[in-house]
Amino acid sequence: MKAIRRFSVRTVLPAPIAALGDLASNLRWSWHPPTRDLFQRIDPQRWDKVRKDPVRLLSALSPQELSDLAGDAEFVSAVAAAKADLDTYLSEPRWFQAWADEVEGGAPKAIGYFSPEFGITEVLPQYSGGLGILAGDHLKTASDLGVPIVGVGLFYKTGYFKQSLNRDGWQQETYPVLDPDGLPLSLLREEDGTPCVITLDLPGGRELHAHVLKAQVGRVPLLLLDSDVPENDEAARNITNRLYGGGGEQRLQQEMLLGIGGVRALRLWSRLTGAPTPDVYHTNEGHAGFLGVERIHELTQSAGLSFDEALEAVRAATVFTTHTPVPAGIDRFEADLITRHFGGDRAVEGVPVDRLLALGAEDYPGGQAGMFNMAVMGLRLGQRANGVSKLHGVVSRGMFDGLWPGFDDDEVPISSVTNGVHAGTWVDRKVYEVAAKHLGTTDIERDNAWDRIGDVPRDAIWATKREMREQLVKEARRRTRSSWKKRGASPAELGWVDDILDPDVLTIGFARRVPTYKRLTLMLRDPARLKRLLLDEKRPIQLVIAGKSHPADETGKQLIQQMVRFADDPEIRHRIVFLPNYDIAMAQYLYPGCDVWLNNPLRPFEACGTSGMKAALNGGLNLSILDGWWDEWFDGENGWAIPTADGVEDPERRDDIEAAALYDLIENSVAPRFYDVDAEGLPQNWISMITHTLATLGPKVLASRMVRDYTTQLYGPAARAGWALNGDTFEGARDLAAYKAKVKAAWPNVRVDHVESSGVGDSPEIGETLHVNAYVSLGGLDPEEVDVQVVHGTARDSDELRDVVSESLQFVESYEGGRHHFAGDLALSRTGSFGYTVRVLPKHAGLASTSELGLVANA
Repeated sequence: MKAIRRFSVRTVLPAPIAALGDLASNLRWSWHPPTRDLFQRIDPQRWDKVRKDPVRLLSALSPQELSDLAGDAEFVSAVAAAKADLDTYLSEPRWFQAWADEVEGGAPKAIGYFSPEFGITEVLPQYSGGLGILAGDHLKTASDLGVPIVGVGLFYKTGYFKQSLNRDGWQQETYPVLDPDGLPLSLLREEDGTPCVITLDLPGGRELHAHVLKAQVGRVPLLLLDSDVPENDEAARNITNRLYGGGGEQRLQQEMLLGIGGVRALRLWSRLTGAPTPDVYHTNEGHAGFLGVERIHELTQSAGLSFDEALEAVRAATVFTTHTPVPAGIDRFEADLITRHFGGDRAVEGVPVDRLLALGAEDYPGGQAGMFNMAVMGLRLGQRANGVSKLHGVVSRGMFDGLWPGFDDDEVPISSVTNGVHAGTWVDRKVYEVAAKHLGTTDIERDNAWDRIGDVPRDAIWATKREMREQLVKEARRRTRSSWKKRGASPAELGWVDDILDPDVLTIGFARRVPTYKRLTLMLRDPARLKRLLLDEKRPIQLVIAGKSHPADETGKQLIQQMVRFADDPEIRHRIVFLPNYDIAMAQYLYPGCDVWLNNPLRPFEACGTSGMKAALNGGLNLSILDGWWDEWFDGENGWAIPTADGVEDPERRDDIEAAALYDLIENSVAPRFYDVDAEGLPQNWISMITHTLATLGPKVLASRMVRDYTTQLYGPAARAGWALNGDTFEGARDLAAYKAKVKAAWPNVRVDHVESSGVGDSPEIGETLHVNAYVSLGGLDPEEVDVQVVHGTARDSDELRDVVSESLQFVESYEGGRHHFAGDLALSRTGSFGYTVRVLPKHAGLASTSELGLVANA
């Protein structure tokens, strides 16, 4: 029989241990070992059975068991101490508060952080891969640093999916239904106790209603909108059913709910709690781009601004982060679908549909007419934009340079903040124990102990690494046995599982999503050679592999099947395993247990690749294509760079070349160094690489560095830019909008008429001064409304300039007919081929960069 209705009955905790409820509902426990220890202490066996979920554990306890705990004075004292520690964590000033007291111009009081997915803990499965894990680490780190972020996302009733394999090794997806009442979530309610409701209009006179659930991530509230509410019809209830589920219309409505509904949820949160309205809005990938549409709508209605004026006010305080260098990873919708949702009687007041369509239009060379691009809208709505590694910034500037015609790619206004990872989540407890014993601290960053890593005894490092390897071996055996049972094997067939993997064998890990560019099966290009590496008598390797393919990606599923069939071979299955259902819980064994982390994407399609960072913090060495963060921070001693066959256009040949390079590195460099041990059994050279990695990479790969970078480089400037435009009368926004309109109208008549230079002879030398005079027509613009620059650098044979430097010329005088004279001196400071040119750019205090408008007049 099936129930016609289902609900969860909440546990009522006795007063002496009531604080357990607060400890369970704040997700800080997911990265705070002492709090987890407290819950494990209640019942270690049951703690494992409920998969280390405090809410489920408390729900599983009987009233008598709770009463017994409340009568245990020692336990009651431990609960009180844990609650006091949490209260201190939530209230004490941290890094942000100290920075805010000192930063010139002021610091934001609140930041809205929008993301379609958040990977906080396996208990709350609202993530599919790197984007969500990054967002989760961002929130946790913001909490640790005291940065006043409010997260905004969606609650997916069936999450992403659980992965298993059938007998043939084909990926199977299941979608277990999540009950919000059984999760560490609370429903936002009005004063009368009724659920708060966010409402959006949909085509056909329909309405979309959503409740707002809150997860508390340390100091950071995370608001999740849920459309599975009785007021909705069946289609609307299913909008938040699955992460990245459904077709184009459902995806669009998800993103409308995330962006438009998310802003309304923030307003609701401020009304209920008195929390400040965000000064900055951060769009984590283009999925949340409609938040800008809602904010434009708000300002046109509440402040009487025109669309263009509201657009400037919104842009100034918006940060957009792009996460993918793969065009297929960007959401694009037919313009007709946008019109159906935002035109006619569905039009958003103050946002004409033609202006909305223009925000996402691919109206540049290589773009497709009639398509609405969410990343393009994100860039047009965010005055500050960034990629997630230096290389990704370069790729993004090239990918979107059509939005800024006339500018070299390095001037496209997309910066970069390299991703980082949250140490408290990903560093194994055994690493912290070693640090506490030998360095006297578990907070290596705060105590600046990175340069003392070398003080840890080498035998302690190696013994700890073996313990973590053994921990992974045990978990891999457990998961492999479970997987084979689901594939139809009987217990009698699985005796071999007890002998798979070996805690003393070089262990290489590979785990990630399975789009084709990540090349899961590159290691299988020469199966016979890989077998020899796995079975080498003196220097064997073993592989632990995991990854999910999107349910609609048949090619990705075929790659998984190919890998699984290879790993099923009885000759080698003790040396290679594919573990289904890659998630946070699995990852927390994988990263510490692997000696080497393998990453072999097709360069340059890996935006960052943070899994290798997590492995590094656990003493793992990276073996990777120079892509993402590894291109930035590989130094020759912290791992190995797999050579790339750049320029080889045949993809099959390229894969063959790079796979051969991978085999060569493992066979001739990686394995020999791992097995080169001294008389005491210690691989001294390998341990040297571990300590070097921790000392040099450790400070860089932390999410605390990342969030500080976002705060100082993007959030602070965005908040101050927003304040400059958004005063009581919005005079700044009105002025900037008027300036842009004037400049765009005048620009067709802006040109460099003539350039003269003097001061250097036929054979100029360093130290001489070049006098430059530029005569320009400004089409009715005033001289102070433009920046006339001399741009100089090394001149190639084609006269293309590289390594350029720009210097502003000074206004000298005006002439009839709108012509003006600018001049300046340029000291020659470099030898070799030298070239220069002159250009005219818009200039206004409200512009974040000279290229922002995409307007330039070159000589």
